[in-house]
Amino acid sequence: MSTPHNAAVKGQIAKTVLMPGDPLRAKFIAETFLENPVMFNTVRNMFGYTGTYNGKEISVMGSGMGMPSIGIYSYELYTQYDVENIIRIGSCGCYTPDLHVYDVILGTHAYSESTYAKVQNGYDKPTNEPAPELNEKLRAAAAKLNIPMIETGIHSSDVFYRAGGMDYINDIVNVYGAKVCEMESYALFHNANVLGKKAACLLTVSDSLVTHEETTAEERQNSFTNMMKIALEAAE
Repeated sequence: MSTPHNAAVKGQIAKTVLMPGDPLRAKFIAETFLENPVMFNTVRNMFGYTGTYNGKEISVMGSGMGMPSIGIYSYELYTQYDVENIIRIGSCGCYTPDLHVYDVILGTHAYSESTYAKVQNGYDKPTNEPAPELNEKLRAAAAKLNIPMIETGIHSSDVFYRAGGMDYINDIVNVYGAKVCEMESYALFHNANVLGKKAACLLTVSDSLVTHEETTAEERQNSFTNMMKIALEAAE
């Protein structure tokens, strides 16, 4: 049975899904790392593939940008396709000078001003947590691959172009412990927690709001391979 947003039928999607925001990053991962990848979705060009990696069946699918988008795709994966684990692998900006372009980030929690969780089921706390078990597997995978990984909270924002100055960053870093920003993890963690599933988030720093370092769209699509390798190694 398909959904309005996913043409797959049950059985075509693995228990673990890697979920980049960009569907072209999903295509790159499938074609670069998976053996015998089979495309299961093209609806709205939100590409999804299932293949194997070191003998493990793994799926990869784009989520789109923002919490409403990942909220739809992750909820359907968990409830309609029996997915147990979703590992978001995305890009982020950084708020502090100790972080740099291409650093790999493991999210310890997600802070947001979003009303996503409150509207979804009345949850009104500003933070949501990933699955500790998945984070442990990601730590072990990074250590095995000898890839440095920095742990911090994530700021999941509904707004990319924010008016005013940068004063808000101090509170986000110092009060909520979030040194990086993106737009999806809070909703993903919430869906997983509500549904009794597991979620985690690996990010690669694509730009700095402090030093103004930045990467190109092509680099974000094709060059953030360290976090991909960690996620693939950790996947069950």
